[in-house]
Amino acid sequence: MSTEKIRALIVDDEPLAREGVRLLLERDPEIEVVGEAADGNAALRSIRALHPQVVFLDIQMPGLDGIQVIDRLEGDVPPVVVFVTAHDQYAIRAFERSALDYVLKPFDDERFEKTLSRAKSQLRRHKAGELNRKLLQLLDHFRGEGAPSAQGGWSIESTEADGGRWLARLAIKSSGRIVFLKVEEIDWIGAADYYVELHVGGKAHLLREAMAKLETRLDPKRFLRIHRSAIVNVERVSEIRASAHGDCTVVLRDGVKLKLSRSRRDKLRQMVKAAS
Repeated sequence: MSTEKIRALIVDDEPLAREGVRLLLERDPEIEVVGEAADGNAALRSIRALHPQVVFLDIQMPGLDGIQVIDRLEGDVPPVVVFVTAHDQYAIRAFERSALDYVLKPFDDERFEKTLSRAKSQLRRHKAGELNRKLLQLLDHFRGEGAPSAQGGWSIESTEADGGRWLARLAIKSSGRIVFLKVEEIDWIGAADYYVELHVGGKAHLLREAMAKLETRLDPKRFLRIHRSAIVNVERVSEIRASAHGDCTVVLRDGVKLKLSRSRRDKLRQMVKAAS
C-alpha cells in the first residue's frame, strides 16, 4: 500500500469498548483513527464527513443500530466494515451487507489482529479495483460501450426487459487481462466469501460483488437464486432431482449439481418449463 495511512472510524456506545479498539489500532503504524461515534446517528454523520476506509461498528446502540447505519448509507458504505458486538444473532444480516468480519466481544488481541490484517488486504484489493475501474473508463471512452458499475466487476452495457434494465455484459480482470463476458453465457453463480464466482463453460471468474446485489441486476426471466449461495441460468438446467427425504438437487447440462431450496423448487420448475 502507499505511505498514506488507512483512515479508521470506531463506533460503539460504550466508552471503554471504543478505547479498547482505539488502543489496538494505534499499535499499527498503517492506521489512523480519524474519529469515534457513540450512536448510530453520529456514525452516519461521521462516515459522511470523515470518509473512513474502515469502520469498526457496534450493532446495538441508541437510535439507529449498526445494521440500520449501513442500510442508511446505501452507496456511501466504506470499503471495509467490521462489526464488533456482543450479540451473535445478527451475523447473517451483517454478512448480507458485505461485512468483512463479525467480531464477538470479548475478543483477544490475536483475533483482532487477524481481522485488521484481513481489512488491510481487502483495502489493497479495493485500491486495485479502483485502478481497474479507471482503466475501464478509459476503455469505454475509446470503445463507446457504457459506464463501469461498482465493486470491481463492470457493466459494459445493459438490455431492456419488462421496463427494467438488466446486465448484458461484464468486464472481468483475469490473469492481468480484461475479459468481456456476456451474461447470457454464465452457467451459474456461486458465493465465494466477499466475491461471487461466475461459472462459464467450465471456467470460473471472480467478481467482487455481493451475491444479493448482483441478483438484483440480472434478468429475472433468465436467472434464479436457487439457494442462498447459488444462482442459476435456467436455460442451463437439465433436471431437478428430489430425494426420498425431500431434498432437491439441480443438475446442469454440464453435470454440475447444486442444492435447491424447497421454497424455490416450484419457481424453478415454472421457469425451466417456460424456457424450454
